[in-house]
Order: sequence, then structure tokens, then C-alpha cells
Amino acid sequence: MQLKVLLPFRLFAEVENVTSIVAETRSGSFGLLPRRLDCVAALAPGILAYSDSAGLETFVAVDEGVLVKTGSQVVVSVRNALAGADLGELRAAVEREFLQLDEREQQVRSTMAKLEIGLITRLAEFQHS
Repeated sequence: MQLKVLLPFRLFAEVENVTSIVAETRSGSFGLLPRRLDCVAALAPGILAYSDSAGLETFVAVDEGVLVKTGSQVVVSVRNALAGADLGELRAAVEREFLQLDEREQQVRSTMAKLEIGLITRLAEFQHS
């Protein structure tokens, strides 16, 4: 199988000769083998694991997204991803990267709320004058 992991603005990974994939959904984990029927799955934040023809297993921490299998093509589209061969190192990297992202998102939401409140206040003042 060919596996592509897509992020919103770039191609994260493209891997040839993938022999198996294990992904997580809200209902639990499921596996893909080359002859599996085509499918679509909504992915939950978690670990996507895949093995290549050499038997090397690679782990990718993914955020929410979608997995689509058509023929031998498997495309995973997610908001954020980190790859690693060691689950312990990957966990530490996820904590660093994703927690920083959460803090940035909170700051952006706070700023947007302040902008919205300012706009509504000005519109109300304009309407009363």
C-alpha cells in the first residue's frame, strides 16, 4: 500500500510498500491490510502505526482527521502530526508540541473574543448615536 499523511498546508509523509496500518477511531482501533475493502474512517487523536515491507514499524501521533482507503492508496488527512520510532519519545514530543499548540489556540480565542466584544460595543454605540 502507499500511505500519505496530509496536514492542512503540506504533505507530512509519503511511504511506499506499507504492509499494515493500525489507526484509532472513537469506536476503537482497527487495522488495514493490502486486500481490505475500501473504507473511510473518522480518526480520533491518537497513534497511527504502520509497518513497511522490511518489517520496520513506525508510529505517528495524529490529531483528529480522516482516513480514506481506495485500492492500494491510503490517505490520512489530519490537523497535526508527529512521527517517531519510539513510543516514549513520541509521547514526550506530543506533550511538548500539542500542549504548546493548545496554549496558542487559547490565546487566539481570547484575542478573537476581545475583538468581537469591541466590535459589538462600537456597533451598539454607533446605533445609539
